[in-house]
Amino acid sequence: MRNLIAVAFVEPVVEGLEFPRDDWPLHITLVKFDVVEPQAAAGAQIETPPGSGDPLAAKISALMADPVAAALGCRVRVGGEARFGRAGSIPVNLIEPNEHLQALHNALVGIVEQLPGRIPTPAYTLAGYRPHVSHHGDRRLREGDAVALDRIALVDMAPGGGHSTRRILTLWTDGPA
Repeated sequence: MRNLIAVAFVEPVVEGLEFPRDDWPLHITLVKFDVVEPQAAAGAQIETPPGSGDPLAAKISALMADPVAAALGCRVRVGGEARFGRAGSIPVNLIEPNEHLQALHNALVGIVEQLPGRIPTPAYTLAGYRPHVSHHGDRRLREGDAVALDRIALVDMAPGGGHSTRRILTLWTDGPA
């Protein structure tokens, strides 16, 4: 299984960027999922562009391209603070309800549900989706900030099978990255 996640970064990033698992650029999670590798999915036929170095990422990126393109450039507003995680240990800023962000999330969940794999936290999808941006030390957003969805990415949560880093596999941008 591959551990992947679709996110909207709110800090500058580039495709191929690898970063420590505990030092993410600020982002809004869109959907986190596990997917079966093509050779592990019995009878799965994965069509990918010639020369693709990562057929699974290429296939998923192709499936996500249209809903991502429709959401690129939309603006969301940062809401109040909350605490997520075990015993409320993770400070976050909620993202105010936004029809474009919710539509993107819903579309990506629908795509993931068609793949051979699973969403490990289904209670936090669709009607249970609570978009937010986790604080990272002094890096955080402020209530009332407006953020453009101009850097949407597919990220590998365990590149090369190691869980200490994350790697941006595909980055869709609206304007300069």
